[in-house]
Amino acid sequence: MKLNQVCFRSLEFDDPASLKTYEEKVGGYKVWRKILKEKPSPEDLIEELKKSVLRGRGGAGFPTGLKWSFMPRHLDGPKYVVCNSDESEPGTFKDRDIMRYNPHQMIEGMAIASYILGATTGYNYTRGEYWEPFQACEKAVAEARAAGLLGSNILGSGVDFELHNMIGAGAYICGEETALLESLEGKKGFPRFKPPFPANFGLYGRPTIINNTESFASVPVILEKGADWFLNVGTERSGGTKIFSVSGHVNKPGNYEVPMGTPFKDLLELAGGMLDGRKLKAVIPGGSSVPVVPADIMMETNMDYESIGKAGSMLGAGSVIVMDETTDMVKILARISEFYDEESCGQCTPCREGTGWLSRTVHKVLHGQGTPADLDLLQDVSNNMMGRTICALADAAAMPVLSFIKHFRSEFDALVKK
Repeated sequence: MKLNQVCFRSLEFDDPASLKTYEEKVGGYKVWRKILKEKPSPEDLIEELKKSVLRGRGGAGFPTGLKWSFMPRHLDGPKYVVCNSDESEPGTFKDRDIMRYNPHQMIEGMAIASYILGATTGYNYTRGEYWEPFQACEKAVAEARAAGLLGSNILGSGVDFELHNMIGAGAYICGEETALLESLEGKKGFPRFKPPFPANFGLYGRPTIINNTESFASVPVILEKGADWFLNVGTERSGGTKIFSVSGHVNKPGNYEVPMGTPFKDLLELAGGMLDGRKLKAVIPGGSSVPVVPADIMMETNMDYESIGKAGSMLGAGSVIVMDETTDMVKILARISEFYDEESCGQCTPCREGTGWLSRTVHKVLHGQGTPADLDLLQDVSNNMMGRTICALADAAAMPVLSFIKHFRSEFDALVKK
């Protein structure tokens, strides 16, 4: 879609990832150059972001402007800007395409953040499997540096900002912001206790702001066209557009950038409708870690944080997994549970032990060896995992189990009886 596009503005042109395309075709770095020339008040820029109601596009949905206001910008010493491009959530693949096709907009957003927050160094942390996007970002950073848009005394402004691309080793847990910081520091990717939060004690113990790729890429457009424009594109509490990664049983899986509040049925139509004309059975609207939503509820739901919440799930990173009437829900849950068992970092006992119990028990039911007590056990273990660990991975493993059993209990019961 070309209408109201924010993060995919360059896609319709040849060589969309190049600096030339970004500058000449969509006016890229115009906001960054204006900031360097006019030196606007960082507080005014933060207020503009608050007004836009840009909410974090990585999954948590925390308001970006408010998050940036927490950083002690006037504190002496180094401060950091970090982009979370780890994108390890099953069903998510939007940030990959931003880095492949529009990396300069992410870079400009990080540069603007550095000015607002008083940081001089930034890191873009990419998941280990994303070698092509990593290379595209390396090329883009080199182009921006050669053009004088990064480095020391940028365009004679007295502003310094250096950006580095870093690549992880393919660990899901490093998508959690504090585990990502540990990994950047060369340590094992274990989440940290919070508080203190990264805004006060982040990378190398210094104030750090961490945002998602799509979040940073949205900033230049908001400051170019204004907070009111961005807010009016979306809803009152969820401003702007959002990229939804649609996969599963649809005719045209892919990334679709649409206004917040777009009805799910319209998004499904954009994705070509159901594969082979089959009926919709269920949707996971925000990646594998959020509760599943049955078809009848989903077809009456809009794609924004509040509407998805009322439907009993979460928008997450906008990773929409569509399942048709032929889907074996027990088999799907078995795969999801196996994933979280594999990816638990093992730091917290409820998660380390609980994810294993969930995976083994769901597989037991799947293979016709389960009992009614096993279904009770799945719910009991899930409830005892949630809210009892340092990070949210235990919750991410437990919520699918509870929601699948709640909405599709008959399929579990049938296998138990069999």
